[in-house]
Amino acid sequence: MSLLLYALLILFGGSLGALLLGKSKLASRVGAVAVLLATMLSGYLALQVLLSGQTLTFSTPWAVPGGEFRLLLDPLAAFFILPISILSFFCTLYAGPYLAHGERSRSLAPHWFFYTIMVLAMLLVVTAANSLLFLFAWEIMTLSSFFLVAWDHHLKEVRKAAWLYLLAAHCCMILLLALFVLAGNYSGSLNFSDFGPLAELPLTSGSLLYMLALFGFGVKAGLFPIHIWLPNAHPAAPSHVSALMSGVLIKTGIYGILRILSFLPPAPAWWGWLMALLGAAGALYGISMAAQQRDIKRCLAYSTVENIGIMFLGFGFGLVAAAQGYPTIALFAFAGGMLHLWNHALFKGVMFLGAGVLLQATGTRDMNRMGGLLKQMPVVGILLIGGSLALGALPPLNGLISEWLIYLGLSQAGISLGGFNALVPLLLIGLLGLVGALALLTFSRLIGISLLGEPRDPSIAQHHATAPAMLISMATLLAGCLAIGIYPQGALRLLTPALSSVARLSVGAELESAVAPLGQWALLLLAGLILCAGILTFLLRIGHRAQATTWCCGFRFSTVRMSYTAEGFSELSAAHLMPGIMRPHLQREKVEGIFPAATSLAQTSPDPVLIRILNPLFIAVGDRCQKLRWLQQGQLPIYLLYMFILCILLLAWSVWTGRGG
Repeated sequence: MSLLLYALLILFGGSLGALLLGKSKLASRVGAVAVLLATMLSGYLALQVLLSGQTLTFSTPWAVPGGEFRLLLDPLAAFFILPISILSFFCTLYAGPYLAHGERSRSLAPHWFFYTIMVLAMLLVVTAANSLLFLFAWEIMTLSSFFLVAWDHHLKEVRKAAWLYLLAAHCCMILLLALFVLAGNYSGSLNFSDFGPLAELPLTSGSLLYMLALFGFGVKAGLFPIHIWLPNAHPAAPSHVSALMSGVLIKTGIYGILRILSFLPPAPAWWGWLMALLGAAGALYGISMAAQQRDIKRCLAYSTVENIGIMFLGFGFGLVAAAQGYPTIALFAFAGGMLHLWNHALFKGVMFLGAGVLLQATGTRDMNRMGGLLKQMPVVGILLIGGSLALGALPPLNGLISEWLIYLGLSQAGISLGGFNALVPLLLIGLLGLVGALALLTFSRLIGISLLGEPRDPSIAQHHATAPAMLISMATLLAGCLAIGIYPQGALRLLTPALSSVARLSVGAELESAVAPLGQWALLLLAGLILCAGILTFLLRIGHRAQATTWCCGFRFSTVRMSYTAEGFSELSAAHLMPGIMRPHLQREKVEGIFPAATSLAQTSPDPVLIRILNPLFIAVGDRCQKLRWLQQGQLPIYLLYMFILCILLLAWSVWTGRGG
């Protein structure tokens, strides 16, 4: 446990050192080195705990009523610390040259202070074993990430996204305060080790705690329909911060739900159905919205909503299967959800870091202004194509493995249950297949519009160099995707201790035997692809390539105006697959006359949950609150009267409850 304490102290010291050094270049180096050293220590420790299955603890008195600095590093905490450490390491390696490309006169000390504190808070959240310490770390994580999202605060859209994130996070905090106050009241202590009585709670009380955990932590996790902050915050933040928030920070919400479930009684089936259906709806909603975005980082943000939905689908159906007495199906579903959590951290890290490289090269996040970048930046383009294949769950990469386990769980449920009860799992298989098809559309669109064709902007036609550290970060994360795709048994073996504690079941060899053929086929496919690429390269080098112009539909010369736009690429799916509420908004001018004048066409795809449901709700609540402003008289005697009335009411309540006791 001393390694974890050293890591936390290094991060704390690095954050203070970066802040005190101010505008000096040493501030960036101190902050970066602190994160690199600390994440190596925490990652090594997490790996040791997962390999051994042991549990480590640390406790020391804390001068806070009801509080205690108590840490717990068990397999579940280690399962989350490992991706936090890996992704934080490579995002930090990437951040140095990425930030150096920005404003030269701007001090980077505040960025490194908040970045280092955010990594520290994430590690503390997943190891805290006391409610007050957990909430303290949770709030520090929220505030530090808020300042990082607002890094480019001179932009109006960034300020708006940051405030929306802060508002959502504090609504989440209200639910979490209620959750831990009730848990402490039921158990008589705020220490997690004393939460044993929660396992004996009646169904009503247990369900209340479950609902508070699901929606309180679900806000941070980006669970549909309380995901509203995520599509705005991820594009606004610097790209390495976006990768870290999407890859691991939002997963702390999943950690909180799984940790609370470990204290509660065995889950009834309806808990699982609620989680699974919200997850399925979020997966379909997220990828449908991603397919309509022209902002490359906003597209990736909605893809995160989709992947979070897939994880919740796996966890939720695992709870259903366990409640109905199907342990093997539960293992498949839980294992798929947990492995997808690791997989998503890797391939979404590749994609957000790659999006940052494209943003540096072009100065825009708009796909329609990109194009032709694969010729100028072939290494970055190949890495983005690899990340897109993983996101699309295509072999030989890792996205297929975790989704395959969820498919197996759903299909076996459809076979085992029989009759009408088998209908829902079979429908979920179809829905997950539709999500996969839309994911292929989305990332074919992203790659085709951003990287292929001709440059749509003259400035993009120039050569753009990418720092080696940025390429190394992306390539290593993609190598992790490939390693899990080729040898999934190793990843499953590593997460087995955490899986056993989450599913409350013993794990046998059925998981490894289910994915071993996929790994073998992935290896053969990879070898075939390498061989074909080598042959094609050889033939192109020795062959004669005829030069000819491209046929341009009757026009004499081709222009970039003839290229597909991001909106045109997905128009068919948006018009025929999406319900009316989710279709993009079109703004067009009327075309009149035989020889019409130049017209314009604009398309936007705002979030319908935020625009059509939550915004009107917030406005209505605000209007009603305005009617209570008469209570704010601004006169001291009236406020003293309010306090006197409140004291009388509290005194009466305490006397009444004392007699009842």
